[in-house]
Amino acid sequence: MPDLWRDHLVDDVLGWWMTHGPDPDHGGVLTCWDNAGTTLVSTDKYTWSQGRWIWLMARVAAKADLLGVDPGRYLDHARSTAVFVRDHALLPDGSTAYVTDRTGTPKEPVAGQGISVSVFADLFVALGFAGLAKHDPEWAEPAESILLSAAARIADGTFRSEPYPVPNGRGSFALPMILTGVGEQVHRATGSARSLEIVREAVAAIESTFVHGDEVVEMPPYDDSLLGRHRAPGHTLEALWFLHHARDLAPGTLAADTDRLCDLAEHACRLDWDDEHGGLLRFVDSDSDSDSDRDSDRDSGSEGGGSGGRQPAGRRTDDPYEALVAGTWDTKLWWPHAEALYTTALLGRAGGRAELDRWHERLRDYTLKTFPAGPGEEWIQIRRRDGSPLDEVVALPVKDPFHIARSLLLLVELEKENA
Repeated sequence: MPDLWRDHLVDDVLGWWMTHGPDPDHGGVLTCWDNAGTTLVSTDKYTWSQGRWIWLMARVAAKADLLGVDPGRYLDHARSTAVFVRDHALLPDGSTAYVTDRTGTPKEPVAGQGISVSVFADLFVALGFAGLAKHDPEWAEPAESILLSAAARIADGTFRSEPYPVPNGRGSFALPMILTGVGEQVHRATGSARSLEIVREAVAAIESTFVHGDEVVEMPPYDDSLLGRHRAPGHTLEALWFLHHARDLAPGTLAADTDRLCDLAEHACRLDWDDEHGGLLRFVDSDSDSDSDRDSDRDSGSEGGGSGGRQPAGRRTDDPYEALVAGTWDTKLWWPHAEALYTTALLGRAGGRAELDRWHERLRDYTLKTFPAGPGEEWIQIRRRDGSPLDEVVALPVKDPFHIARSLLLLVELEKENA
């Protein structure tokens, strides 16, 4: 459906962001819009989103012919935002300020806790610089420098991970996942041996520590606690396309095993699907799916998707992350649906999996009737279980210009490749 995805991307999603996002006075992008996209609630600039914007603008510029847009406009925004981040948010140690004011002055997100509090913000800047390096090669070196700094802090345990600190004694799937995705992009821009090594180490960590049977454990160890039992299938589905994109960089591993990636994707869809209202839940319990349920659904041709979508359960330890899981598990968020659309389309074709093709159709139908806000608008990104809008903050107090546009762009590219 190339015209559908392209038109929705260019006319609605990018159309809204290019009207409301760019800051012509100071550079960068203004993202602190309410969920409806009608009110700018703050002019603060979260570095996390600035880095993502750089990547998106650079990628759109690179695919301008495919999209039918003027590349210069997008590339100008990528460059001006990169300069804003470099001049104001990039710190001498290779980390970044988590947030700045509109003019670029760094701020402490929490008084007394420092300005560099998230390795994820650092890595999204590396991603943005790597994307821009495909147009302007001078950005390749800072992209790799930030990647190396972040990877070193993750390796020695000195990293910080706001807005969600990793619970004590737990692993975090998000760490090797983002190193795979960002490392792959940095390597494409630099061809360096060290970025390749980071990708391979991250893939090995995913395969050895986080894949448990047909599912991905979000916060190992795998035990009877809520943190051990809960799953975030949206994370899994996003990571699977990262792995597939890195398949040539890690031969002989999970990344290059398309059948295994397809198995994991099918399981994640079954595990997370809400049979009552449709769509993907934010968190689910690991016991939400079984082989007998799966086989029954296949035999019956069920459109419900399985017996997934159960509330996370398990022993509690009063960690703050447990409260997040328990309190928001049944919300419907924009980003898992956007990521799942691309992953199911990509792996369904790569693996010849009819079940993933069916999941893609089901996800497409639910997503397009639930999230888009209308012609010329972006998405209502946060919704209740029944699909009604929910005015709450997820991760950062922003309307993020990334998952939706990236997924739609990748879908357009995929359709072009398979035309």
